[in-house]
Amino acid sequence: MSNFVHMELNTSDPEGAKAFYGAVFGWTYQDVAMPDGTYSMILTPTGGIGGIERSSAPDAPSHWLGYVGVESLERTIAKVEEHGGKVLIGETEVPGMGKLVVFSDPAGAVVAAWEDAATLDEEAAADEEGAADEEAAPAKKKAAKKKAAKKKTAKKKATKKKTAKKKATKKKAAKKKATKKKAAKKKTAKKKATKKKATKKAAKKKATKKKATKKAGTKKAAKKKAGTKKKAAKKKVGTKKKATKKKAAKKKAAKKKAAS
Repeated sequence: MSNFVHMELNTSDPEGAKAFYGAVFGWTYQDVAMPDGTYSMILTPTGGIGGIERSSAPDAPSHWLGYVGVESLERTIAKVEEHGGKVLIGETEVPGMGKLVVFSDPAGAVVAAWEDAATLDEEAAADEEGAADEEAAPAKKKAAKKKAAKKKTAKKKATKKKTAKKKATKKKAAKKKATKKKAAKKKTAKKKATKKKATKKAAKKKATKKKATKKAGTKKAAKKKAGTKKKAAKKKVGTKKKATKKKAAKKKAAKKKAAS
């Protein structure tokens, strides 16, 4: 966005105007000698705001002209013509300061555009830089190519190194896995062997217990048999004794009977 940067009074009586505005606004002036006369710079406490000069057309009425600061006068002129404006004073250079153009809007109001010398210097520097860049382009291209090749080689080398590292890591991991697997296998085998041994021991213990139980059972059965046999023999003796006693009693009774 552009702003007003300079206000200029074109008058048939520059000295009278200076006295009038000096009295009204307290302005002071700095006179600068120009090829077509004196240009009085308007000074205020905040800096310069414009100037006063004798009008180049004696019959023209005195008037103020505002200058709007632009980055490119060329582009501004193109826009003025594109949107129905009319260029009254074409591109004019003020040596060491900048360049201007005066135009009117579609309704006839007059205004000016100003491109500062600093902007022009920047453009010239940019053109110069562009030319220098164009001149240095082949060398720059060659250097860039060399840099790219170097970068590619470094990248290739880094990739190779990375691949080798990855391979080594993979190998190490595989070795670790194999060791782990072997250890697990060994552990399982050991566990299995221990279990087998424990099972065998349990079976042996069970067999011993069974044998002992059988032996105890046999012993018990033999004891029971002996007891039964002894009991039977005792019973037989008792029965025989009883019978003998009965027989003796019977004989005694018979004898007693006979005696009577």
